[in-house]
Amino acid sequence: MFPVLLVLAFAADERPRNVVMMIADDLGLNLGCYGDRVAKTPHLDALAKSGVRFSNAFAAVSSCSPSRSVIYTGLHTHTSGQYGLQHAAHNFNARPGIITLPGLLTKAGYRVGIIGKVHVGPSAIYPWEELRSNGRNGVAMAKQAAKFIADSGEKPFCLVLGYTDPHRAAKGFANEKPWPGIEEVKYDPKTVPVPDHLPDTPEVRADLAGYYQSVSRLDTGVGAMLDVLKKTGHEKDTLVMFLSDNGIPFPGAKTTVYDAGIHLPLIIRDPAVSMNPTAAGAVSKAGLTNNALVSWVDLTPTILDAAKVKAPAKLAGRSLLPILNQENPEGWDEVYASHTFHEVTMYYPMRAVRTRQFKYIRNLASPLPFPFASDLFDSPSWQAIRTGGLKEMGKLRVATFLHRPAEELYDIQKDPAESCNLAADSAYSKTLLTMRAKIKAWQEKTADPWLIKYEHE
Repeated sequence: MFPVLLVLAFAADERPRNVVMMIADDLGLNLGCYGDRVAKTPHLDALAKSGVRFSNAFAAVSSCSPSRSVIYTGLHTHTSGQYGLQHAAHNFNARPGIITLPGLLTKAGYRVGIIGKVHVGPSAIYPWEELRSNGRNGVAMAKQAAKFIADSGEKPFCLVLGYTDPHRAAKGFANEKPWPGIEEVKYDPKTVPVPDHLPDTPEVRADLAGYYQSVSRLDTGVGAMLDVLKKTGHEKDTLVMFLSDNGIPFPGAKTTVYDAGIHLPLIIRDPAVSMNPTAAGAVSKAGLTNNALVSWVDLTPTILDAAKVKAPAKLAGRSLLPILNQENPEGWDEVYASHTFHEVTMYYPMRAVRTRQFKYIRNLASPLPFPFASDLFDSPSWQAIRTGGLKEMGKLRVATFLHRPAEELYDIQKDPAESCNLAADSAYSKTLLTMRAKIKAWQEKTADPWLIKYEHE
């Protein structure tokens, strides 16, 4: 539910790297550097120009707490046990004894802190200092970050910034009042792009305009954090990564394993390369686009690699550092995703594999109607669809969205909207078998309790 900006700090020499992780909440690819012609995101666009932009980065689950648990453990949610939201009545937590990123870095001598949204548990396995802050005021969060960095002295630090923008608020996107130190950036509903999974109605456009305003507020906070790194002298020894936890808070994206829910921004700036191109072995690649298919399970291994901390043997991902400055690295051609719960009332287990051409989804409880997260159901966008009796959600039928077959197969290259299910098309029977086998092997490897046998098996 929250976009994440991850900052990893490491010097060109062999001293321990510092780590700053910034996470956005419910941010899709709505950034200028990702081709959005309307989004006003100058700070993130500048970060992309000075670093590496990943064009095929994917969350492993499109839900707030579960996605953050993947980021902080390097494990899929069905391995860690963090199936759904951690807070309030939902009460999902990782299993006791799960090894986490803050735990490993703390043992390695790091000072580990988190500002803003946390949303994972139990606290016993996440030994970080929690700094309370309103996650919508990134400028205030940056001030807290400056103090944390200054107080860390010579000790290596890992700092997570958990932003709340652009998650939905109790009313809209918390745009009804100005935020101290942040200039409001408003959008004309007539000009915002409407994604394929939403109908083009006045209600949807107004809803999207509020979302974009929240995105620009997030961008201001990111800029403030980057200024802190510069002013504290850590710009040149900090690896900066920006990402989001899951897709936009609209029907058809968040809580799904469609690309709108899991295909997200990831920007990494490696100062040992972009700011010190004469360093031994360094090749300046500022502004590069990396086309590898990467997953949030790769983030913990990446941070541990940068910090020179040995990774646990059973992590699901691998470090991105060896491929950081490659446009098309070999062997990075598929990612996996899962979903079981969002809220405790939302049971709908899904498993998915995505290659460069195809997406396969197994809906493990397909007879059930697809459940709605409360914020999505109450949104002006869904209420316009629901009360207006609309049959279409952009390129997707409402009935198809609510009632799904056991298997879905899409040719992403021909059908990026994932609107034409090919699972029953005999022309794709060989592809279907291949993708089924991939999912089964992955479920077995990751100890998935939902390894269910079907008649065709």
